Amino acid sequence: MSELVTTIGRPNQLSRATLNNVENEIREVYLGDSRPWVIGYSGGKDSTTTLQLVWNALKGLPTESRTKPVYVISSDTLVETPKIVEYVDRTLSQINQSAKADGLPITAHKVTPLTNDSFWVNVIGRGYPVPSTQFRWCTERLKISPANSFILERVAEFGEVVVVLGVRSSESSTRAQVMSLHRISGSHLSRHSTLPKAFVYTPIELFTVDDVWTYLLQVRSPWGANNRDLVTLYRNAQAGECPLVIDKTTPSCGNSRFGCWTCTVVNRDASMEAMVENGEEWLEPFLDFRNHLASLQDSALWPSIRKYKRRDGRVKTKDGAPQPWGPYTIETRKALLRGLLEVQKKVGTAGTNENGGLINKAELEAIRTLWRVEEQDWADSVPSIYREVLGIQLDWIRYEIPVFSADEQITLGVICDKHGVSPEMMAKLVELERSLQGMSRRASVQRKLTAVLEEDWRTSAELMLGASEEIAPCS
Repeated sequence: MSELVTTIGRPNQLSRATLNNVENEIREVYLGDSRPWVIGYSGGKDSTTTLQLVWNALKGLPTESRTKPVYVISSDTLVETPKIVEYVDRTLSQINQSAKADGLPITAHKVTPLTNDSFWVNVIGRGYPVPSTQFRWCTERLKISPANSFILERVAEFGEVVVVLGVRSSESSTRAQVMSLHRISGSHLSRHSTLPKAFVYTPIELFTVDDVWTYLLQVRSPWGANNRDLVTLYRNAQAGECPLVIDKTTPSCGNSRFGCWTCTVVNRDASMEAMVENGEEWLEPFLDFRNHLASLQDSALWPSIRKYKRRDGRVKTKDGAPQPWGPYTIETRKALLRGLLEVQKKVGTAGTNENGGLINKAELEAIRTLWRVEEQDWADSVPSIYREVLGIQLDWIRYEIPVFSADEQITLGVICDKHGVSPEMMAKLVELERSLQGMSRRASVQRKLTAVLEEDWRTSAELMLGASEEIAPCS
């Protein structure tokens, strides 16, 4: 790619000869071994350029040489900006149809996080604080894991794979350093930084941002898309691309990039603000709710919205005083679910999930289970909140083992108050016993009961009175 350095980098100077050299290199790498390719596609300018180059290069090969499968994967976090979801879904359909018509071994796939790893299950279900620069738990669960799971499945099937990424060294110095560190001598490939038996190929590594836009405006999309629509999308959002993330060295989606509409890592979502200002007023409920999520990072609010006890049952102290650094309280989580459904009600079928919703049925069921098991929500609040806000009665999973009701929880509270025992502790012990009914082996029941008893069961009032021990007296 030596010619690329001298001829690419000046707007409108992408010669056919230069592009031929790039496509020839792609064909050389493709024919060099039997390893299938996995192309990361986000729908943005860099990944679109990469896919177009690969497409046109393979189309230049004889039919009998197009033997290796090429998988195009797009990562959907389930909280992507709605306009991007619409664009990517339409494009993936076009890719599959056109690849078949062109006789290319290319298939497009969308990867999503596991239900238990989704954004809403973590925030509303488990009470995780929304992501921040200090606690960015989202990237691993929502992006890296789904993409890597797909790659590892191909590794299991074929032995090794080549991951093709639209990353440019001029965009990220960290990424450029990592690529250089893992470069295989005498090869166009690099070793993947974390996945064994996976290799990385970056055909537009030396492109500048001007090169990318020049290419997209000079070369038509081979799957029938209009690249000028992509230009308009970027212009309206005043944003950059959120790349497919396969490791922690890939640039994040902060700094006004296309990405999750719920992103709270940045102070403000300039991309969505720009979209609203450019005529997409229907996005305002998304922006308002995103800003509400961001406001929860104010530490002054934590005593009223977060627990003093962490999910492991302990209380964190600082200078002898308890710190509200645990998960969101169940009341906060209920308010978040209600607020999310209110947004869904406002935007109708313009949501980012199945059937136009903002949260799917599997996520709601997972939240429902977490609330019952971890928060002893015997009132079974998720179905009632859903019905109250949306006026819809879903076909919820029925528990096979008899469950307790809100009335029984009140009765338990009265009894516990009479005997000076924590009603939350007793409810958790009862819920644990209920969950173990019918098991043929109960060898671990004693250990599980002990773990519950060893949690810190002091009330907020007791904690604020100055108690500083991290283990409850009942342990």
